Amino acid sequence: MTHMKEQEISMLRAEIEMLMNERQGLLKTTGAAAVFIANLDSGALPEGMYESAEMLSNCLNDLPEETLRDALEKVKAEMAADE
Repeated sequence: MTHMKEQEISMLRAEIEMLMNERQGLLKTTGAAAVFIANLDSGALPEGMYESAEMLSNCLNDLPEETLRDALEKVKAEMAADE
């Protein structure tokens, strides 16, 4: 393998690792948002917050089921680790 190919492979590995770390952060954020929405008492929201809560709820509902499941599992694992 040429030196250039090795550099390209190394760069791709670093990029994939960065993307995987970013995905973990996004899953954690998504899971926390899903738990927040699930436990939200919409009657207690200030009137100006309805649209934002609905937008967040719609975004969560639009996610593929597998992604949402992964996100909830990530948050569940984080909560278990904090106990």
